[in-house]
Amino acid sequence: MPSNDVRILIQAAVPTAAVGAVAVAIGGAVEGGKGVIGGVVAAVLVILLMGVGLYVLQWTAKSLPHLFQAMGLMMYMAQILLMFVFIALFKNTTLFHPKVFALTLLVCTLAWVAAQARAHMKAKIPYVEPESTTREKKETPGRPS
Repeated sequence: MPSNDVRILIQAAVPTAAVGAVAVAIGGAVEGGKGVIGGVVAAVLVILLMGVGLYVLQWTAKSLPHLFQAMGLMMYMAQILLMFVFIALFKNTTLFHPKVFALTLLVCTLAWVAAQARAHMKAKIPYVEPESTTREKKETPGRPS
């Protein structure tokens, strides 16, 4: 992964992990151990889903640039649908508190999207790849006189 991509990934994952930690603490204070487990599972799930999505989007941008916008829209739709599937699957679980799980999932997703948008706006990524400066220019001699 190029350095810009890693930088954007870190700038999105760190605030999401911080928001997740706060959500885990609140879930633990309100619902006890099951709230902590639900918050941790949700925060890790968001970081994994969004991180993989960002990686796939960056790969698509480099390999298939003509599909980048469509792939981005499809990727976000798939991520949101997967999160709804996880919420539906764990709606009646006794392993953790489902409301803490769902709320942490929502808050962490919003934190990721906001942090990723901020990282992209602050990144200085050129729209066009500049020509290499190490290549010597072929000099064309003028008209002989």
